[in-house]
Parts: sequence; C-alpha cells; structure tokens
Amino acid sequence: MGRLTDYTSYADAQSKFAKEALWDLFDGTREQFNIAHECIDRHVDGDKVAIRVAHSNGRDEIITFAEIAAHSSRIAHHLTSLGLNKGDRVAVMIEPSLGFYCAIFGAIKAGFVAVPMFTLFGPDGIKLRVGDCQPEVFFTNAEKAAEAIEGGAKNVTVVDADFLASLSHLPDTFECATAGTDLAVLQYTSGTTRALPAAVHHNHRSIVTLMVAALYATGIRPGDRFFCPSSPAWGHGLWHGTLAPLAMGVSSGTFSGKFDAERLLRALSEFKITNLTAAATHYRMMRNSGVAEDYTYCFDKLSFTGEPIDSETAAYVERIFGTKVRSMYGTTEIGVIIANYPGADDLEVRDGAMGKAVPGVEVEVQRDDGSRCDPEEMGEMMVKKGGKWFPTKDLGRVDVDGYFYHGGRADDVIISAGWTIGAVEVEDAILSHPAVSECGVIGAPDSLRGLVVKAYIILKAAETEGLTQSIQDHVRAKLARHEYPRQIEFVTELPKTPAGKVNRKILRDQQAAKLASAQ
Repeated sequence: MGRLTDYTSYADAQSKFAKEALWDLFDGTREQFNIAHECIDRHVDGDKVAIRVAHSNGRDEIITFAEIAAHSSRIAHHLTSLGLNKGDRVAVMIEPSLGFYCAIFGAIKAGFVAVPMFTLFGPDGIKLRVGDCQPEVFFTNAEKAAEAIEGGAKNVTVVDADFLASLSHLPDTFECATAGTDLAVLQYTSGTTRALPAAVHHNHRSIVTLMVAALYATGIRPGDRFFCPSSPAWGHGLWHGTLAPLAMGVSSGTFSGKFDAERLLRALSEFKITNLTAAATHYRMMRNSGVAEDYTYCFDKLSFTGEPIDSETAAYVERIFGTKVRSMYGTTEIGVIIANYPGADDLEVRDGAMGKAVPGVEVEVQRDDGSRCDPEEMGEMMVKKGGKWFPTKDLGRVDVDGYFYHGGRADDVIISAGWTIGAVEVEDAILSHPAVSECGVIGAPDSLRGLVVKAYIILKAAETEGLTQSIQDHVRAKLARHEYPRQIEFVTELPKTPAGKVNRKILRDQQAAKLASAQ
C-alpha cells in the first residue's frame, strides 16, 4: 500500500485513509518528535525553496530550507544559552520574513513554546497576551519593539539581519530532544485587541493530525507550488499555510505587510502558484480589485476558509482562475472537519456546500435536544471527539448526499416575526448586487417584529438615488420576501476580526450603544 500522498481521489480518501498511515509521512515517533525537524531540517537539499514571501512594497523574498535550518539552529542555541527551561514561552511578533521563520522554528527546535502574535496589535493587545502567556523572550522587529516594551514584554529582541549575523559563531545544527506530547505552539484565536481570546495549546505531534486537513482540505501533494496569504499569527496562516506544506517538503508562499490585492495577484502569477488557500475575504478583494484579468495563472487547486464565500465571487474565481474554489471548514480548537477535497476529480463541488466530512471524523447536525436533524433541517453542527459530541457553535444543514451547508454562527441568527433568518444567506444575496462591495448583516430591534434584518453596506461607488430600494428588491427576488434588509446603512468601513471576517458582534455592540445613547 502506498503513502497517503500517492492518492488524490475522494474514493481513495475513504478507502485508503487510516490514522496510523499519517505517521508514515514523518520521521518522528510518538515518543520523539519535533515540528521544526519535520518541517525544515529533514528537507534541506541544496537550494530547495521553502518560502516565497511577497512583500507589500514589491520585494520578493525567496527563503530556502537550508537558510531556515541554519539560522533557526543558531537561535535555538542562543535561547538555550539564556537559561530558558523546557516549555518556556517565546513570543514572535514579526511579519513573514526570514527572521519570522527562523525565530518560530528556533524556539520550537529547542523545546520552547512559540507564541505567534499579530503585528497589528498595539500595547493593549500585547499586554493582554504577555500577561497571559508570560514569554521569557519577545522577538519582534524594530518598529514594534517600543510597543512590546510598553506592553510589558521582557527580553525584547529585534530579529533582523544584524541579529542573525551576531549569532554566526553558533553551530548551524541543533539536536532536537522533544517528545510528541511536549507543548510546541500556543496559538491565540482571532479576536479584538482589547479582549483576550482563547489560547489553544498544540503539542509537537499535533502536526500529524493536521495532515488530514493538508491532504483533503487544501489538497497538498509533493510537487505543488503552494501559497497562503493569511497571516501566520493565526491558525490558517501558520498551520495550513506554513507547517502543513513544509512538513511535506512543499514550498509555500505568503504575503507580508499591508494587504494589497493587486500585489497578491502579481505574486500568484509570477510565482506560478498551483495551489492557493485563502480567506473568503481575500478572494472577494481580488475580485473587487478589477485587475485579476490582467495576469495569467497556473492554478489547479483552490480552497477557502474563514466564512462562506458569496456565490458571485465563487463564480468569478472559477471563470478567472480556471477551477472551482473549494471550501474547508473547522476552527482553531477542533481543526478541519469538513472539506471539498481539492484535487479529487470524482467529488462534485456543489454550489454553496462546504463539502463532506474528512476521513476519520464524524460530523452531525443536531437539534437542541441532541437528536439528529433530518436532511435539509437547520441545526447546530456537532463533531464527535473522544466518544462525545462537541459543539462547533455554528448552524448548518446536510443534504441527502452528505454535503454540509453553513448556516452562520449560532448567535448570528435573526428571529423576525417568528421567521428564522441566517445572516450569511442575506449577505450572499446583497453581495450579488452590482453596486455592493462588502456588507455585514445583523438583527435590529423592531417593536412589531422583534428584530428585522439590518445591513451595513460598503458601495463600489457613490450612493445614488433609489439604491436602497434597488438592493431591497434585489434581495427579495433572490430570497424569501421576509428576508430582505428592512434597514440599510451605507458605511465606508466594516469592523473585522484580525483574520479578515466581518465582526458582526461589534456591529451589534455598536448598534446597542447607539440606541442606548439615543434614549
């Protein structure tokens, strides 16, 4: 029997998959395992490219496995010389670059716990996380050093070319001595800078389970030229965009600096990327840039995550990029549980569907009483872990063929005059209007109906007379007549999570504060 990477079809995924077979993709064992070795050191082969970084200023940075292996080993020796103990935290707040990857893998290689932090956090956001994880060393860049100190970080170290050169006297190899159960990464889920989100603990052998998502949600196989523009401070960018491809010896790519859709499109074209995974927002921004048609592409696999993709963007992506964009669904806490199997030619990609459960995972849509929903009945999506059902806090439905459909976050449901309305479905309809660029939908208080649908909309151009009515009529024509937005507010920006999703909770909070002040 071959390795799991030898198979690409959906049928083979169901018949060939075994959890034990995942271990065949690695050198390590359950007893001795190190993510840095599996992702970097074992793939050192001449000038083999590990990471291609598209910087927002137009610069391309090409980083080899050999460079990361040598510099990360020196950083591992440096951290060890500081007297850190096994399991101590090392924060890394650096944009994707040679310094970022060497710092992350250096900490992991030495048996310390890497804590990636989003570079847009200010002192308040830094203070919350520093206070929570208590890092012994805080790696950052020159621009963020003062804010890190203000945020209470100790041993703030700027990782730049001079710092790497200062370690040149240290050995360029490091003997890893971690167990599979040792903690390797502490990852904060996305949230606002003023509210501390949950910190998810990942041990070294977490990457073994990650390969389920790599194989069936992003479809990574040897020979791919992979790219993920999501920040490696978040789960999608670090685990799916960085660790998963590198563990297979596949070169990955990413974006560094302030996001620019045209810069991304140029990089995807010039790097000849064949496999792209991105947030739904990234695809929407590429569509709205108006220049995607100006480049040529080499894609054969596309995937997205973070939130459902609107139908207009999905159709546009297929037309311009030459292949359907396939959904992957999961959370930082539970991992990927549903996917559309990129690269599997024998699985139909149904419009609007997230796909089917990944091998080895049991997913079910349930009612409030824990009973299983009938096909097409909306309920909460649940995943079985350790023999017990674990809530995803997302609504969904499943059709008679086992395809799952997202119904939005449980707290995003709008109950209006007894009707249950999903924010995601309304947003999809609004986004298909030619004048709309972005939107967010929430429920607004109404004395008659309890709640009504309210839409916050960013337009592609200036507001024109009759546009509100045009959008309402457009949604009425696409959805049930009671689902249209009775209230519309045109805005110039929408609150978003650091992962790029519209933050409906902030919209609800802002609305509540506005109503309270008006009383």
